[in-house]
Amino acid sequence: MANVKDITWKKGMSVTELTEKLGSVGFQSVYLANAFKVIVKMKKEKAKIFFTFTANMVTSGLRGLFAQTIKLGLADVIVTTVGSVEEDIMKAIGENFEIGKFTADDVELYEKGENRVGNLFIRNESYCRFEDFMQEALGKLYSKKKVWPVSELIQELGLMLDDENSILYQAAKKNIPVFCPGITDGSLGFHLYLFRQKHPDFIVDVVEDFKNILLCVSFDDKKGTICLGGGISKHHALLSCLLNGGLDYAVYVTTDQQSFGSMSGATTDEAKSWGKVKDDSDAATVIGDATIIYPLIIMSAFEELEKEGLIKDE
Repeated sequence: MANVKDITWKKGMSVTELTEKLGSVGFQSVYLANAFKVIVKMKKEKAKIFFTFTANMVTSGLRGLFAQTIKLGLADVIVTTVGSVEEDIMKAIGENFEIGKFTADDVELYEKGENRVGNLFIRNESYCRFEDFMQEALGKLYSKKKVWPVSELIQELGLMLDDENSILYQAAKKNIPVFCPGITDGSLGFHLYLFRQKHPDFIVDVVEDFKNILLCVSFDDKKGTICLGGGISKHHALLSCLLNGGLDYAVYVTTDQQSFGSMSGATTDEAKSWGKVKDDSDAATVIGDATIIYPLIIMSAFEELEKEGLIKDE
């Protein structure tokens, strides 16, 4: 059994050294340090990595780090919610989101045409520019073909962007699928509906895309996941892995608790009862804010893997 050790700063300390020191502090820091090691193992063992996250994280400044995770080869399959697609595009076409306060006057924000996500604000004008982008994009897609599995549609959207910090751009560039099972649950869904009123033969095929995520990995592949948050993005990835023999590696980061039986709060241990995570897997569940935890664990993994020549920033 390891002992608690006091953490101290030293000049020139790397992110990896900090994360490793946190492993002896106690409480959630122990799991944070273990999560970094599990991610490194996934890459070393050439596991197929499912990377899942929710839209609020793309609203935040984690977006560029997610794009870099894809660029550096630590994500082979992306599963997310529709807000991630929308807000990634908004930022890629030049929209900026503001940092405000959790205690802002929400009625006043509504009157000013600003939408609050925690302490971040998105202007209505950003959605207007997104609408303009989508009207043109859907016209181009329709001219190519009439039926689109969701991930193929999202890849085409990524190819229309030119932003190194864009998740869709980096995924399209590396031919990594982005799955979004809840594609209609947002502004994008409304634009798809409106477009279809004029073009009834335009179909976005969610069932075909379920086949695509099932077939993007095999029973014999080593499989890993980095799940930030929960909900449909987390479960969609875990379900596809369950049907392909379960995960060998898993890292969950969540602010939810298992007490309420939600997917968001479900731990890697609970997942073993379903066969989503193998009983002999390397796994870690960290309870905390992904905007703090993810930069620490993934930058530590970048440093370790780059030192061993397993990744290279272009």
